[in-house]
Amino acid sequence: MDDHQQHLRRGFNWLGGATVIAKLIDFGTIVAVLLFLTKEQVGVAALVISIGMVVESMNGLGTGEAIVQAKNISRLQLDSVFWFVMGAALLVAAVLLLVAPQIQALYGIAGMAAYFIAVAIKQPLVGAALIPLTIMNRDLQYERIAIVNVCATLAAALTRLGLAIAGAGTWALVVGFSAHGLYVLIGAQLARPFWPHWRFQRTVIAPLIRFGIRASTSNGLQQMFKNVDYLLIGWFYGPSPLAVYRVAFDIAMEPAGAIATLVNRTALPVFARVSSIRDHLVQAVSWSLGRIEVLVAPLMVAVILAADPLTALIHDRQGQSYAAAAVPLKLLAAAALLRASMQLIYPLMLATGRPGSAARLSATTLVLLSVGILVAGFSFPAQSGIIAVSAVWLVIYPVLLVWAARYVKQHWGIRAGELSRAFIVPGIGVGALLALVEIARWLPYGGNPESRLGIVVAATALTYAGIFMYSRPRLLETG
Repeated sequence: MDDHQQHLRRGFNWLGGATVIAKLIDFGTIVAVLLFLTKEQVGVAALVISIGMVVESMNGLGTGEAIVQAKNISRLQLDSVFWFVMGAALLVAAVLLLVAPQIQALYGIAGMAAYFIAVAIKQPLVGAALIPLTIMNRDLQYERIAIVNVCATLAAALTRLGLAIAGAGTWALVVGFSAHGLYVLIGAQLARPFWPHWRFQRTVIAPLIRFGIRASTSNGLQQMFKNVDYLLIGWFYGPSPLAVYRVAFDIAMEPAGAIATLVNRTALPVFARVSSIRDHLVQAVSWSLGRIEVLVAPLMVAVILAADPLTALIHDRQGQSYAAAAVPLKLLAAAALLRASMQLIYPLMLATGRPGSAARLSATTLVLLSVGILVAGFSFPAQSGIIAVSAVWLVIYPVLLVWAARYVKQHWGIRAGELSRAFIVPGIGVGALLALVEIARWLPYGGNPESRLGIVVAATALTYAGIFMYSRPRLLETG
């Protein structure tokens, strides 16, 4: 089991570090980009990118997850999967371009259809990167994946920022989103070159496709779940309120989304290797849960504390602040903390051969969220409506966590008590953070938004430094 914990540790250290760097880059450049865009432009881009993410979730139709969990994989299978993925990507891109005018008509936003050209171009790019990324993940080459992700994020962020400064408006965000696929492809080919042979045999990949379709159903539903709020808010209230909600969501939920990607990439291959030994699986799940909570809990509490001064400082091109995002930001940060605790259930289901269960869970979550947002949309005007939608996120996760606790106990015999130790260090970290911020209140500082935000940032940095100093000797002992 020590070897498997070492793989998990390497994955979380490398991919976790890469995730932090990538999110800092993203956050810094997006705040800068907001200065050059109106709320209307940000809202339109949010709609296009949300639809693009749902479309992109079908990349490879789940064959990447199928390759990772497969006991053995041949070069013929890899070649065949590559051409299958490319064919599917081109088909998805063509369908997207065909329905783009209908999407534009649905939202009533002139010129919206043109932005989907960039989204369609991205599909074969991410398709071509699937095999090299999957091979690196299967071989637990986390260092290479981390470098690819950070470099691609930096390149896309600079592209987005440069276009915004040049006055590209909505195109800055949409092209930045699509360019990320190109940069990932370049990085993946440099890190783990894969040049397919001109051959395709459907029979050798039929089992992978069957598993993949079930896995891709789960992925598609998860992405729909992650983006249905944007789609419905844009429909109910229009681009400008959506921009306010999007800023709140990106600050609060994007770190949790990044943790989800980190968890899936790191935990899935390790869970697959230990799935037949119950004690090893429990140890792997408990260790992974502890890492997630350490990464997310203090950060989300810091976001709640910093919500008011942070949103007051963010402005659009017209000089209007995003202060209306403060309350949604606090609600979404609390929801993100609960959401992070749910992330392990998906790789756990996939690693133990239950993609159908993962798909059903995603569908149930999507239905709960959609119904809640529809009720909010029909019941509240724009300003209170985005607060109500944020509250929906916070309401559904306690229900899901209770169900998840019963599910893991029923199918793997994992009791809540066996996982409780994972919350000790994060709990101490949150307590320390709150104490530091409370002590700082007695200091003679200006009380302006900049000072208040600086105190929270400093307290958060000290908290994570303390957690790192506490954890490092323990990691060395077990490593």
